[in-house]
Amino acid sequence: MRRAHRLLAGVLAAGALLASGCAQSVDPIERLGRKAAQRVSPGAGVPGSAHKRWGLAAPLAAAPKPPARRPKVPYVVNRVPTREKVVFLTFDDGVERDREFLRMVGDLKLPISTFRTGGRTDLRTLSYEDQHDEICRRRERLLRPPRGAYNADTLRAAADCGVRAVVLGRAYAEGERLRPGDIVLAHTRTTGRMLRRIQAQGYAVARLEDYV
Repeated sequence: MRRAHRLLAGVLAAGALLASGCAQSVDPIERLGRKAAQRVSPGAGVPGSAHKRWGLAAPLAAAPKPPARRPKVPYVVNRVPTREKVVFLTFDDGVERDREFLRMVGDLKLPISTFRTGGRTDLRTLSYEDQHDEICRRRERLLRPPRGAYNADTLRAAADCGVRAVVLGRAYAEGERLRPGDIVLAHTRTTGRMLRRIQAQGYAVARLEDYV
């Protein structure tokens, strides 16, 4: 247990997978720091070997170039408007506790976005002023409201607090086909299976913050 705590402390100190309330896009070298990434998974980033360690048939496809123009803020995004075969992996709460998942992110240099939503109040029950205080205090670039619940005051407060977009997305059942621009509500324990599905259907994984 102490070793796990030291590992997490190193990850958080080097760049943090999660900042309180913030959506972050994770590059294990840039975000975690080189020393932390090496501590998470010795030998991470070795060409031609990382994908095999996680059951993938080949390295993940390179993500296409992000669009030059993006919609004006604030807006609600359930799926990124693109024709490119690219999807986005998003995670809510607790990823920092899953050491195996951290190794996978480090090995594959996997671009993901993380959100803090658990335990937060349904924003619709708050006044505009209280929503404004809640959203601005967290300094989020992307906002995922708890349980996907929001109203007109949420959007107005988000705009006033500098939020680029309110992100929803959806979970996927086994065997369901992906679509270009899908925002996947993923879980750490099934990420490997999700990546194999993404790869088998010819998709790349990209950083959500680059597209919205």
